[in-house]
Amino acid sequence: MKTITDCVHNILRHQPFLEDALSRDIINFSSLAVDLLPTVEKIMKKPVKAGSIVMALRRYHPKRIKHIDNLRDLGDIVVRSGITEYTFLNSNSILTSQSNLLENVKNETKAYFTYSSNFQESNILVTSSLKNIVEQHFKKETCISVADNLSSISIGLPEDNTKAIGLYFYIFKLLAYEGIPVFEVISTSNYFTLFLEKEYVNKAFLLMNEIKEN
Repeated sequence: MKTITDCVHNILRHQPFLEDALSRDIINFSSLAVDLLPTVEKIMKKPVKAGSIVMALRRYHPKRIKHIDNLRDLGDIVVRSGITEYTFLNSNSILTSQSNLLENVKNETKAYFTYSSNFQESNILVTSSLKNIVEQHFKKETCISVADNLSSISIGLPEDNTKAIGLYFYIFKLLAYEGIPVFEVISTSNYFTLFLEKEYVNKAFLLMNEIKEN
């Protein structure tokens, strides 16, 4: 049988911003208990006292994320605009379509092109000037979505980024606090790229610079 403590702890584990604040002892338990009360009662399907939630909060000991001290080592920040994203349903012919497209654009040295795929769909992000070429080579494929007027922000990562716990969490947390939605993310060993709608790119660029300086 689920207890109030189990219920409260499960809620906290699924709210990383709240859990982070609790780990730093900057939240008033009584106020938080009142805020959580309707959710806890809905899950428990019975009336619950705020005091019981306070006791559950006092028993919760979240792991504190190790301080990230290498954000000053982030590399150059490069912004691109005029990017279009295509998403296609995977098929028996999609790799051939991709190969033909790559052959066609291999000499377009200044154009942006990236391709990714999973078990169900394939994603292409290209300079918008290549739209006609993409649509020509993928005309027999099933297009799920097309998004125009995207911009990208590419950030060089520190050399030891694979050992930095919470690096991406910290970046995404700040983006969320500032109300910046992320349209797409692509990362490699040494670079991290955010794709955003153009109305958010300037705000995100300033935020990335602040992260480096603070």
